[in-house]
Order: sequence, then C-alpha cells, then structure tokens
Amino acid sequence: MFEIALLLTAAFVAGALNAVAGGGSFLTLPALIFTGVPPVVANATGTVALLPGYMAGAWGFREDTAPPPGLSMRLLVVLSLIGGAAGAALLLVTPDATFRRVVPWLLLAATALFAFGPQLRRLLAGGKPSTAKATAGVLAVAAYGGYFNGGLGILLLALFGLLGQTNLNAMNGLKNWVSALLTAIAVAIYAVGGLVLWREALLMMVAATAGGYGGARAARRIPAPWLRWGIVATGLVMAGLFFWRQ
Repeated sequence: MFEIALLLTAAFVAGALNAVAGGGSFLTLPALIFTGVPPVVANATGTVALLPGYMAGAWGFREDTAPPPGLSMRLLVVLSLIGGAAGAALLLVTPDATFRRVVPWLLLAATALFAFGPQLRRLLAGGKPSTAKATAGVLAVAAYGGYFNGGLGILLLALFGLLGQTNLNAMNGLKNWVSALLTAIAVAIYAVGGLVLWREALLMMVAATAGGYGGARAARRIPAPWLRWGIVATGLVMAGLFFWRQ
C-alpha cells in the first residue's frame, strides 16, 4: 500500500508540475525506481503515466496557447511526432546501466537551461525568427522528450523563450500540446518494445490527469517568477539525488 500511495502522490504532483512549467518526471522517475523498477522501464512507464496529464494541462491552458514565432501549429505537430518517435526508438536500445549514468546529467542540463533561459533569449535575440533554426530546435527537444521525459517541459519552455515567446501562459499551453504529441508517439513505441508496466502506469495516469488539469488552472493565478524558481529548485534537488545514488 505504501508503494501505491507513493506512486499516486508522485503522479498527482507531477501532473500539476507539468501543467505549470514542467519537471513532473523529476518525481515519477525516482518514485518508480524507489519501488524497484529498472531505470529504462521506469522512464517509459512514468512517461505513459503522464500522457493524460499533458492532455489535461493543454486543455486547461486552451485560452492562451499560441505557436512560437517562425513556426505554424501544423509544422509543430509534425516535428513533435518525428522527434518523439526518434527518441523513443533510441531508448529501446539503451542499457539500464548507461541510462542510470546519464540521467543526473540530463536533469542538471535541463534545469540549467531553464534557469538561464531568459538571459540566453536576450543574448540570442535579434532579427526575424528563423524557421530553419526553430525546426531544428523543436526536433532536438522532441527527440530528447521521446528518449527521456525528465525535464522535457523545462527544455520546451526554454526553447520557446529563445524563439521569441514571452507570455508564460501561452508557452505553458504550447508546451503541454507538444509534450502530449511527442509522448503519444513515444508511448506507442515503448509499448511495442515491451518497456511499460501497465498496472503502475494506469494507476498513475488517473492521479496525473487530476493534477494536470488542477495545476493548469491554478498556475494562471501564480506569479511567473515563483513558478520559474520553484521548478529550478525541484530540478536541482532531483539531479542531486541521482548523483548521490550513483
């Protein structure tokens, strides 16, 4: 019962975090590994569990969603699906030991990019948004998301900021739509590869969905700086825990 309660709690809070600004897998992945699930399977199962939460979060931000400069919604959908499929295929051939070693570095990099996203955007700002650069950026982040869901929302928010978006609610809505798309195609590939523990995933789905919708509606009334630094703190703590376990 303790393990079930842990997974449900982690999924609920993760769904809310993903709807707000990302970082939900910082909770679901450690929770699954703590209950004895191998790292690669834990990553895939946690990703499946958060899919409905992404959808609920996207619906919660439906009034605010808008594409970043240089991309249309149609192109964004295509890029999300292609990148997500590529990343999921890579996960299928990654050994558990290798994945365990790279996880804290991925978490740390994602957190740092999110923390310094505004400074990077100002540094790289100038000129008309490039569709080619935006396309490459979305493909790379979508592939990352298909491979390792941890920090996906943080990377997407940083990317949209670099592309010129400034409204955090619009960025959050788009982040959830892109996350849902790339996660959906990744989940299909995980399932074919036999990486998903369906009992745990289905239990966590229910909690993540509730957290996703509630978090999205609440986030629209929370000051942006509070959201940003709360996510940075979560990322740093989880990265530190994974380094400590190595």
